[in-house]
Amino acid sequence: MSNQIFHVDLNSCYVSCERILDPSLIGRPVIVLSNNDGCIVALSHEAKALGYEMGQPWFQVEVRAQAQGVIARSSNYELYGDISRRVMNVLQEQAAAFEQYSIDEAFLTVPVDIQEAKLLAKTIKQQLARRVGVPVCVRVASTKTLAKLANKTAKKVPTLQGICIWEALPEERRTSLFTGLPVSEIWGVGSRTTAKLEKMGITTIADLAATPPHIIRKRFNVVLMRTVLELNGTSAIPLEQERVFKDQLIYSRSFSTPIETRAQMRQVLSIYAQRAASRLHRNGQIAGLLTAFCGTSPFADTQPYHPAVQIKLPGKTADPVIFTRAAVQLLDRADFGAVRYVRAGVMVSDLVPAGISTPLDGLTYTHESRDIAGLLGQVQDKCGAGSLGLGLAGFSAPADWEMRRDMLSPRGTTHWEELIKVKI
Repeated sequence: MSNQIFHVDLNSCYVSCERILDPSLIGRPVIVLSNNDGCIVALSHEAKALGYEMGQPWFQVEVRAQAQGVIARSSNYELYGDISRRVMNVLQEQAAAFEQYSIDEAFLTVPVDIQEAKLLAKTIKQQLARRVGVPVCVRVASTKTLAKLANKTAKKVPTLQGICIWEALPEERRTSLFTGLPVSEIWGVGSRTTAKLEKMGITTIADLAATPPHIIRKRFNVVLMRTVLELNGTSAIPLEQERVFKDQLIYSRSFSTPIETRAQMRQVLSIYAQRAASRLHRNGQIAGLLTAFCGTSPFADTQPYHPAVQIKLPGKTADPVIFTRAAVQLLDRADFGAVRYVRAGVMVSDLVPAGISTPLDGLTYTHESRDIAGLLGQVQDKCGAGSLGLGLAGFSAPADWEMRRDMLSPRGTTHWEELIKVKI
């Protein structure tokens, strides 16, 4: 018995989440659109069969889609986030070690043999289907890289029913994958690395796996060397049970309608600053620098205009009051009246873990000592993002500039007023 890496991901995550609360979508072509209903970001198998692709602008395909009976939905981030949380809770019950890699995929380490791995993979699929209502694929291998690679088999061989145990595959199948797939198909190998490898004559996965690790480390870096080790069955990329702190956080959105007035932009900056503060607090971080920015459309007839302001905060903090006061200083840099802004954002940087140092008495922020950011986060998590805010960010009525989601489905797992109604 040895540790096996389970890689679990949701099939067509956004579409699967939509189908949980609306079973009438099952078996029908469904697409999910990006912010402001701009382009396609998720498709069901049925929609792909009709020829629709990721990234297609909605306005270009809307008429054809309606004629073909395609169901379009706006991105329901509240629903997707909540379903993801439920999935991850179920997965953690099965794991000795666990890493959530993204909203729709995770790695698990479990000490099992191959036969036990098959049974557990089936159990995971059944548990998620019964307890959450989502279909998933499960891949199992001795390393993270091989588990991701098994995805190529799990999704293309229907008889596997979404489960692929790498070591249980016939030797010829594994060899054909290595020799038939380009190095660009390897998890973590980007276009620049691919180009450099190809110049060395390394074009397939088999080529990279056969290259001595010390040569890869000398020519590239230790990260790619670990990938080579993993392709050969040696686990070299550990699970990240806690994500490494990022050095910056950005909250930025495009507007559904352009902003032209100072009052509108003040509300935008207030809301974005407080949302950034809530995210930092949730991540256990504080910031020392805040940058606020806005910009006009690159397709406008006028000269592009992108004013910005960078504010050094008086001390490391996640205080929403301090963030708001800093962000609205952008108003003095921006022009209003003839200028139409289509995007704005707030970036906080110089991040450190909260509690890493204790300020001297008398130098703490009043609002931070009262945990205003924590209070905002708790209320918003329970009652919705727009349920509570400070100053101009506290208006409950949606602003005209807020992200357009004309085809938004009910957020039935997070909003009381949108609970699903069942007629008996």
